[in-house]
Amino acid sequence: MEKKKKFYVVWEGFSPGIYSTWDECKKEIQGFPQAKYKSFESLEEAQRAYSNGHKDYIRSGKTQSIKELMSQSMVGFSNTSPITEAIAVDAACSGNPGKMEYRGVYMKNGQQIFHVGPLEKGTNNIGEFLAIVHGLALLKQKGSSLPIYSDSVNAISWIRQKKCKTKLEASEVNAPIFDLIQRAEKWLRENSFSNPIYKWDTAHWGEIPADFGRK
Repeated sequence: MEKKKKFYVVWEGFSPGIYSTWDECKKEIQGFPQAKYKSFESLEEAQRAYSNGHKDYIRSGKTQSIKELMSQSMVGFSNTSPITEAIAVDAACSGNPGKMEYRGVYMKNGQQIFHVGPLEKGTNNIGEFLAIVHGLALLKQKGSSLPIYSDSVNAISWIRQKKCKTKLEASEVNAPIFDLIQRAEKWLRENSFSNPIYKWDTAHWGEIPADFGRK
C-alpha cells in the first residue's frame, strides 16, 4: 500500500519553511536547539500551519520525534506545483563582489513589481536578502498576505534572524548597499509579518520566475 504524501513545516530551525521531503526537513532541524517542526497531510494544511505559528499545533511543547518522521512517506517537489498567487524574488551579481541588483515578480502574470540596482560592489546573498525584505514591506503596505518565493537558503535564514550576515566589508563604493541593509534590518526589527517565505525548488520547477537569466 502506497504511503500518503507528507509535508514538513519547520517553524524554528536553520531555515524555517515548508519542505516536502524528510531529508530537506532534517537538514534544517538537526543540531538546532529546540527546533520546532511537524508533518502535515497536505500542502494547504502545512501552509496554514506555517502562517499560524507553532503554538496552535504543538500543544504539549514537543514536536514529532525524528524517528516518527523518518517512518513516514516522503514526497518530492516534482509531484507538487508552486503557488501562482505569490511573489518571486531574485538577485543577480556580476562578480562577487560586483554590480548587484534585485527584483520581485508577481508569479501569476510575470509582471515585475519592483527592481533595484545595479549597485556597486555587492553580493548575490545581500541582493536576495534585500529582495525578500522589499517584498515583505511592499506586501505589508498593501495589506496582502501573499507568500514569497526565494531560491536562496542563506537569505531566508537571514530573514528569520533579522540580520544580514554578510562578510562583505563596507566601503565608500558600496555605501548605498549598506544603507539598504541597515534599513532592511530596522524594518525586520520593527515589523511583524504573516507572509510565508518558501524555498523555490529549482531542481523540479526550473529557474525562479524572477531570475535575471544571466547564468
